[in-house]
Amino acid sequence: MGAAWPLIGREEELQFIERGLRRADGSRGIVLAGAAGVGKTRLAQEALSLAARRGALTRWIPATASARALPLGAFSGVLSVTGQAPSLVVQRAIAALVDRAGRAGVVVAVDDAHLLDDLSSSLVQHLAVRRAATVILTLRSGESAPDAITGLWKDGYLDRCDVQPLSATETAALLELVLGGPVDSATSARLGALARGSALYLRQLVDSGLESTRLRQVGGVWRWEGPALVSQSLSELIEDRMGSLSEPVREVVDVLAFGEPLPVSVLADLTDRDAVEQAEARGVVSVAGETGPLQARLAHPLYGEVRRLRTGPLRAARVCRRVAQALGEADDNGGADVLRRAVLTLAADAALGADGESDPQLFTAAAQRALELCDTGLAARLAGATVRAGGGFVPHFLLVYALCLNDQGEDAEREAAALAARACTDEQRVQIALLRAGNLFWTLGRPDRAKATLDAVESLARTIGAGPELDALRAPIAAELGRLVDAIRAATKALASPSLSANSVVMATWGLTLGLGVVGRVDEIGPVVDRAATAATRTAQGRLLLQPVKLCQINALRLGGYLDEAEALAHEQREDTWEVPGQGQLVTMFLVGHTALGRGKLRFARRRLREAYAGLGACNQPTWAVTCQLYLTQAVAMSGDAVAAERESSALDTAIHDHRVPNSLYVVQPEIILTRAWVAAAQGTVSEAIALAHEAADTAGASGQLAHEVYALHTAVCFGDRTVTDRLTELATMVDGPRAPAAAAQAAALAADDAHALLEVSERLEQMGDLLAAADAAAQATIAYTRRGLRGSASTASARAHRLAKDCEGARTPALASAVRPLPLTARQREVGSLVAQGLSNQQIADRLGMSVRTVEGHIYRAGIRLGLTNRAEFAALIRDEDRATDTRGRGTGPQQEQFQRSG
Repeated sequence: MGAAWPLIGREEELQFIERGLRRADGSRGIVLAGAAGVGKTRLAQEALSLAARRGALTRWIPATASARALPLGAFSGVLSVTGQAPSLVVQRAIAALVDRAGRAGVVVAVDDAHLLDDLSSSLVQHLAVRRAATVILTLRSGESAPDAITGLWKDGYLDRCDVQPLSATETAALLELVLGGPVDSATSARLGALARGSALYLRQLVDSGLESTRLRQVGGVWRWEGPALVSQSLSELIEDRMGSLSEPVREVVDVLAFGEPLPVSVLADLTDRDAVEQAEARGVVSVAGETGPLQARLAHPLYGEVRRLRTGPLRAARVCRRVAQALGEADDNGGADVLRRAVLTLAADAALGADGESDPQLFTAAAQRALELCDTGLAARLAGATVRAGGGFVPHFLLVYALCLNDQGEDAEREAAALAARACTDEQRVQIALLRAGNLFWTLGRPDRAKATLDAVESLARTIGAGPELDALRAPIAAELGRLVDAIRAATKALASPSLSANSVVMATWGLTLGLGVVGRVDEIGPVVDRAATAATRTAQGRLLLQPVKLCQINALRLGGYLDEAEALAHEQREDTWEVPGQGQLVTMFLVGHTALGRGKLRFARRRLREAYAGLGACNQPTWAVTCQLYLTQAVAMSGDAVAAERESSALDTAIHDHRVPNSLYVVQPEIILTRAWVAAAQGTVSEAIALAHEAADTAGASGQLAHEVYALHTAVCFGDRTVTDRLTELATMVDGPRAPAAAAQAAALAADDAHALLEVSERLEQMGDLLAAADAAAQATIAYTRRGLRGSASTASARAHRLAKDCEGARTPALASAVRPLPLTARQREVGSLVAQGLSNQQIADRLGMSVRTVEGHIYRAGIRLGLTNRAEFAALIRDEDRATDTRGRGTGPQQEQFQRSG
């Protein structure tokens, strides 16, 4: 990426430069001070370019350490003057610099002015003090500069601006601008943390990431996959910043590179206390400890990256083993140090070829800790090392569990079979059977084998009192297969057992929350989920198991119309997992996108869902990834982009096929059909969209998913369906939450063409939080008022619809499209017109809508008569952009109208 990067987040600095260059009195120039790589040079170059555009004669002077040994060394490229005394040399130098200057004067910019020799410093001082030129200086913070230079801003001859590092928000914006697309939040945070606000370091990291393909687009989102990669040029920059280190100080830096943060006491024992103090004084190590023992870490994260790069594998293994041993002896940081010790030991063992010599107790505890942090891949590696070292049942069970969660179903089944052969007790045999059944159902997509596995162990489980554990697992399986009554019964039975394990409490709650949510009993869910959340704190797997529970709760709130609660819950989950890498962070990203979609915040929803989809697909989480793609397709379709909606729909079909997740799609089958309805609506085939919404409602109703049936029928109403008032009125008495009665009211108002009632429903839906449905109701009110000739009321309703559509970040639904500038067309004529606008021929339109070509021609002919159009192109243009309709009224209906009707 050789082109100059754009300036982001430098508005204040640019304004400062602008004022400094325009000033007619007072100071005559500026000083830009800041840390290395923060962007001082770029700002100085921008200032020089600004001066040049105004006609000034400009001089760029780069000061260097090597040129510092020579008098006027920095100016050697632009000056060739001599003299018998320094003052004479300075006078001649000033004259040479300002020679040929015009009315705009001379601007001299000196980069890294702290490196100037004494004579060059004197020259710069005279330029500023005598106002012979406007002076721009850059200085590195923390470096000593010649007195002649520091006196310039201290004495008021130059104004000083301390250039701050880029903020996290500015870093993310810069990355997206440079890469030309959305960047994964974790990637922005990771690169921002490494660069520490330095645009120079950030650029080096991006360049190395692109060159190595570790930074690449996945699903339209830029993601960094794999460890950080430091290029040779960046390494040299970092080493230059660290400076020359003595051997003891370098040892301190190396130990922290592999083990930071470390208690100062531990670091001093591993290295040398005097060296630790020297490292802190040099600014390569920072020490802090506000709430406990002093902790040491490297002053910049890239110091560690560079030193690890420069360290050979044998030395790295030795350092890792020493740090792990020291942490074990200190043993003052609980689970965090257990995991760190195990990871360090694992890295050392791998480098030394000592696999199989690991401490089983340490690695088992570490694997459990990794599961608590939702890092299933690390948990599998740690548990696998323990198994190879001769660990017993517990680490082997953890290995199978971690493999299941990491979508390594075949490996999990193989290890489970081996573990089953070694089971010593009936309790272990039941535990293994439960784990295998879950793997067979969710990971491998084999529901029949999952059922057979549970059936085979049923009698044994009941005999030893583990029957409730089976009921707990059967609950979510039954719910996802659409057997909602069975799911609720099994979950209720399991949760009634006082001896139910913590994991099974969460599993049973998963099934119960899913079942209650879709049948329309959302008001019963809260206390059940609270119990599961408490149980989840008592088990290593709790956080992972609780994620689908929270999804089911949020979805139930969305279906019921409790959208504020759903959004608050999603953001609460996001805050809880923001700093935890891996699956948990991505799942909560999806939850935030999902709730944003429910509220109609389409642009935000697309961004979050696309990012979650890219990450979950890369993390071997296909079921979550497919769910992301499902709602992403809806969000795109709601924006009215027919081409993009079709593309996302195809991606959804491919994802369902490729990821082998048919089991968990039974219960969301209505959502899949409803997604196709939204795609049809984006393409303008509203009758097809309504038919699909009815199909979704019928599918939901057939399996007792009354909340989904309400949602599907409400969608049909928003598409313009006037036939479902009775069913929605009935459902409003059966389903919890504000959505069902609001949907029934909208259906009744639309059927009666009651514009005032539609506006009231719009306000009701807005208060509920469903901005998109509120916009549709306002648009329908606009059409109803227009039909009655009430132009003032229509304008009021239209303004409301426009405002809500804007709040929805670019929504374009059938109702909104019709209300923008209502055309005198029937619904079918508008539908045919939408397909004409997409370039379909009459035969293709007939095939799509299930009618004859002659019927299509008739609709086109009558639409042309109503609109006064004489050719197909005008009809297409009018439909494509109703805000800019061409004035073609008053045209004839002779042979030209015949051509309009039959073309295509």
